[in-house]
Amino acid sequence: MPLIVTGTSVSAHTHKPAQTELGTKPRPHIGKRGLHGFLRVREASILVVAILLIIYFESTNVNFLTDANLQTLSQFISPWVVIACGEIMLLICGEIDLSAGMVFALAPFIMYFAHDAGLPLIIAFILAIIGCGAIGFFNGFVSVKLRVPSFVVTLGTMFLINGFTLTISRGFPVDTPNDGIFSFLMGGGYAEITWAVILVLFMHGMLRNTRWGLHTIAVGGNLLGSAESGINVTKIKIGNFVITGALAGLAGILEASRIGSTDPLAGGSNMMFMAVAAAVIGGTSLMGGSGTIIGGLFGGLMLGVLQDGFTINGINAFTFDMIIGAAILIAMVFNIHFARLRNMGKLK
Repeated sequence: MPLIVTGTSVSAHTHKPAQTELGTKPRPHIGKRGLHGFLRVREASILVVAILLIIYFESTNVNFLTDANLQTLSQFISPWVVIACGEIMLLICGEIDLSAGMVFALAPFIMYFAHDAGLPLIIAFILAIIGCGAIGFFNGFVSVKLRVPSFVVTLGTMFLINGFTLTISRGFPVDTPNDGIFSFLMGGGYAEITWAVILVLFMHGMLRNTRWGLHTIAVGGNLLGSAESGINVTKIKIGNFVITGALAGLAGILEASRIGSTDPLAGGSNMMFMAVAAAVIGGTSLMGGSGTIIGGLFGGLMLGVLQDGFTINGINAFTFDMIIGAAILIAMVFNIHFARLRNMGKLK
């Protein structure tokens, strides 16, 4: 309202309250937004479970987070995670490899006999990895070209490889070849987990940022649509079988280098199932089309923490598998619950 001062009109300046738009929701607190953002990440739920388990076992046993036990924990985790990197690629494109645990046991023997024949250790190592990749190629070729389900193909090769390993070794372990530097890089201290983390980061980048990874996801999500769009489905599937075989062989050589000996009964179906469990618990779908390499690392971490924690706490061996099985189910329910919340939009 104007005021008249000595004949001059002066506008009165009054402070106006800030206006708000009708229907506009208040912005959530920054901490709440951060929490929601964290929980929207697929791997978040299993990471939370792993952290809670670490806190629990540390509270029940002060030796849990000591350097010696952390090395033991890393030794539990590493082979599962390395194999899981390959299994995740296969699961995403709708396949599985049940023979990976037997390839794990075979690879160190290939390296041993090649080195024993006079080849340099590094050449023997490369031949072992190539041989394991060739097994993966065979699995993929029979599964894709001959249209035999990968479950059946790799179940058969699982027994074939186990029998072959026992035959060439005569059922006896041998010493792992050692040339100092090689053994230090492959099996000393935290070498195994270091290699596992490097592979996880590399495979995660390949899955998320390369054409190969995107085509792998597309093939698992829509096989017919991928083929019609020009994706070489055969190449993708067989290639991922090769990757899985090579990584299973690498995991076996890493383990043999750490231990210092090669056992024909090492690995086996238990090694493979733990790798697949790490993959599935970490968020990879058994139906194909969806998965996460980082989640496989967290899934392996959770399983390793359980096994190591229950071992140092003296849990009865007869009930150990029951506890592991129950823990896996609980973790899966927890993971699925968060996935449903994400799909419903409650974790935006």
